[in-house]
Amino acid sequence: MVPSPVEVALKEQWKRNNDVIIAGLVIGIVLLIIIPLPAWMLDIFLTLSITLGLVILLITMFTTEPLQFSVFPSLLLVTTLYRLALNISSTRLILSEASAGKVIAAFGHFVISGSYIVGAVVFVIITVIQFVVITSGAGRVAEVAARFTLDAMPGKQMSIDAEFNSGLITEEEARKRRRHLQREADFFGSMDGASKFVRGDAIAGIIIIIINIVGGLTIGLVQMNMSAEEALHIYTLLTVGDGLVTQVPALLVSTATGILVTRATSDATFGKDLSRQFLNFPKVLFLAAAILFVLGLVPAMPNLLFLVLSGMTAYLAYTLLQSERQRQLAEQENLSRQSRSRPQEPENVFSYFQVDPLEIEIGYNLIVLTDEEQGGDLLYRLSAVRRQCAAEMGIFVRPIRIRDNLQLSPNSYTFKLRGVPLAEGELMPGHFLAMDPTGQAKEVPGVSTFEPTFGLKAWWVTAAEREQVELSGFTVVDVTTVMITHLTEFIKRNAHELLGRQELKELLDVVKEKNPAVVEELVPDLLSLGEIQKVFQNLLREQVPVRDLVALLEALADGARVSHDIDYLTEYVRQAMARNICRLYSVQGEKISVITLHPKLEQRIVESLQQTQFGLYPVLEPDIVQRVLDDLKKMSEKLTVRGLTSVVLCSPRVRLPLRRLVERHLPGLAVLSLTEIVPGVEVEAVGTVTAE
Repeated sequence: MVPSPVEVALKEQWKRNNDVIIAGLVIGIVLLIIIPLPAWMLDIFLTLSITLGLVILLITMFTTEPLQFSVFPSLLLVTTLYRLALNISSTRLILSEASAGKVIAAFGHFVISGSYIVGAVVFVIITVIQFVVITSGAGRVAEVAARFTLDAMPGKQMSIDAEFNSGLITEEEARKRRRHLQREADFFGSMDGASKFVRGDAIAGIIIIIINIVGGLTIGLVQMNMSAEEALHIYTLLTVGDGLVTQVPALLVSTATGILVTRATSDATFGKDLSRQFLNFPKVLFLAAAILFVLGLVPAMPNLLFLVLSGMTAYLAYTLLQSERQRQLAEQENLSRQSRSRPQEPENVFSYFQVDPLEIEIGYNLIVLTDEEQGGDLLYRLSAVRRQCAAEMGIFVRPIRIRDNLQLSPNSYTFKLRGVPLAEGELMPGHFLAMDPTGQAKEVPGVSTFEPTFGLKAWWVTAAEREQVELSGFTVVDVTTVMITHLTEFIKRNAHELLGRQELKELLDVVKEKNPAVVEELVPDLLSLGEIQKVFQNLLREQVPVRDLVALLEALADGARVSHDIDYLTEYVRQAMARNICRLYSVQGEKISVITLHPKLEQRIVESLQQTQFGLYPVLEPDIVQRVLDDLKKMSEKLTVRGLTSVVLCSPRVRLPLRRLVERHLPGLAVLSLTEIVPGVEVEAVGTVTAE
């Protein structure tokens, strides 16, 4: 049936102004207390009250979680005010006209059979049930639920943050769960207070019925000249009928309150859960049928009734047991069919091959560093690290995954490179790390430790001790900065392993947008993607930035026309990047302090070179190698004390083999060739290695 234009217009008007209409209805409830109502209008409002109570009760039975009816605490206040307003209106009619409409009269005559004694007893029983049993129990459940919900909030928030940091949920889903958790806490807190409205309503109902009876008897005897028996009969009957009319919807709403606060979150309604769980134990029904059968054999009992109930219960239990057996047979047949067809189905194992390039595992005490609501800024700082690596080294670091690992000690963290743990550290949340930049043997109050990045002596100090320690000349940083510094150095040392073919392809695509000729000339005609990757990895292994991609690719294109050897291309590109390399190790771009090699030592290295599948390697006597390493280590330490970077300067022929010789033992030692020193840069020789 197509709705008429009038109906459509009314619906649209309701959608636009429903908040104004509901606000007007609430104001109208308040006006009911002041404005006298005729009997026929009171009948309408009393019927609406009963209907509203039924609707509220049914809604609570069809909800699957309390937040689906989160407006219930406010609605409870409004319905309570509505019933009290009707109580006042009916009291006004009873006392002034000795009549209160057809609804109250029907309850007074039909429901309680015209007997005010029966009505009074029924009213008292309903009030006791509502006040003592339902309202008291629902209020207690709401109070306990609110307390437990608030106590569990920090743990639930940490669980949400842990799932988000481990990648199990998205940021939007995490935000949605936090909002749901906050709404749940607010709901149970509101229900704890709203349950007091129902208790107050029950008390008010008792007081009103006493006032109506006493006032009605007084008015009937004094003003209306009724006899005592007639006044008692009329006013008591009307008062009890009025009390029943208002207490029935109050009982419905109280029952709805109890159902809502005791309802656990489920995927089904109350009726479905009840039927499924109540009938889930056929053996219990068999036992109940046997007990009913025994009771049916007792002579003083209504034998036929008990025997009929016993038979019905036994039949129900038998039916449920048969259904359970059929379901189990169907499940077994389904499992058997799946097992027979399993070899024909390809197993999905691709997820096991997904390994994150870089990830951080943290102990549970460090989870607070990822929680923005508790002041944690680790996630933001990780984004800054990725930007810093792109700006300084020119490498593309994919998003870094953070996982909580209960197997770690609470304050520990581990850096994993392609699933392999390579570095670790330990932090103290709520403390600051104090380090002495002068390297002097000073002591400070705090917990002694070692800085995880460079292994320097350090101390964990509290926030109260921080200012005093800083005034003593110490460098003081927070725990997040300690981890970020360690992570930055870790990335720089392992940047060559983070540059895969896919990352390189994405970088080349960026270059191709503005410089297509550079990429099209080189790939794939001159070099493959893998060959370019190996050259870039060689540069990053020695911490040479690859940020100037256009210059690097142009140098590769020029060098690839002569040879495709990776070592040759690496050295060719280094010469093209000589200016950048000099700036890495020079003081203000003007002076480089270097360690040189004696010409005889260089000659021995050249003579010992052997070509392998991994490039040129020097094959020297072990004692000579050890002396070279010892001399380089001593001179490198002298440069470090002066605050300078350790650099070895040698001929182009020796540079790469020497680097391969010392990188395992002295990974931080830079090796430059003479051709990588640009004009205008002064070279200062601080020592010469002779190996004699």
